[in-house]
Amino acid sequence: MAFVIGVVGSGDTDKRHDPLAMEVGSLIARHGAMMVCGGLSGIMEAASRGAAQEKGTTIGILPGSDNREANPHITIAIPTGLGVARNVLVVRTADALVALPGGPGTLSEIALALNVGKPVVDLGDWKIEGTRAAATAQEAVTLALDLCREGSAGGGQGSPGR
Repeated sequence: MAFVIGVVGSGDTDKRHDPLAMEVGSLIARHGAMMVCGGLSGIMEAASRGAAQEKGTTIGILPGSDNREANPHITIAIPTGLGVARNVLVVRTADALVALPGGPGTLSEIALALNVGKPVVDLGDWKIEGTRAAATAQEAVTLALDLCREGSAGGGQGSPGR
């Protein structure tokens, strides 16, 4: 079974972090993992675009009830009708998260992941206890995949909820 890496970050359409998010998505796909995100715009769309360009599988856990809300790079759209509560499903679906810059929604996903024992790689300068910092997209994805492997081998961090 392929690992699922969550990519969390701002939904704002500020393009400043798009290249980093695209690289993260691309690397996830190149390593044979699937990507899960909130399925909308901003960092979620850029990461999805990067994964899609590498023919990767992207899963969008949508806040609304209409799968047409998903960005065009989502392979599997899951409309929930849950609003921001869908963040729990993003976290539970992922084996590990890569957290890029964002706001309160991203912070909630980081907190939820840490609360249920999912590894979080910090690529957004969050500096939250329990996360693992990375300086580049390559480092973040490699670390996330390593943490997934550790969790699946030892029944550790990556296994709760999966």
